[in-house]
Amino acid sequence: QVQLVESGGGLVQPGESLRLSCTGSGSIDRLGTMGWYRQAPGKQRELVATISRGGSTNYADSVKGRFTISRDKDVNMVYLQMNSLKPDDTAVYFCNAVYADPRPNWGQGTQVTVSS
Repeated sequence: QVQLVESGGGLVQPGESLRLSCTGSGSIDRLGTMGWYRQAPGKQRELVATISRGGSTNYADSVKGRFTISRDKDVNMVYLQMNSLKPDDTAVYFCNAVYADPRPNWGQGTQVTVSS
């Protein structure tokens, strides 16, 4: 029932940074562990980062050391700071609950394009 909205994507050159934001029509905190996912054309959607209600984080090996996931309950937001971007990071990025039942529908995502 929570509607999720992602924003902050854009076109950047390799090595540059972007900060993605995720908010919802309802409380994100109540959804528990949140994750950022990405899907490139012709590829399966993959989970790249997670954050628990207590702030514990996990990252896919492909983004470890470059991306940072965070959340701010006071403003009902989840963020993904993306540094040292590579062309392989090009994808549509989505946020969603990892374990919540029911899990919210997927939002529209936000496009990240890394190109020279």
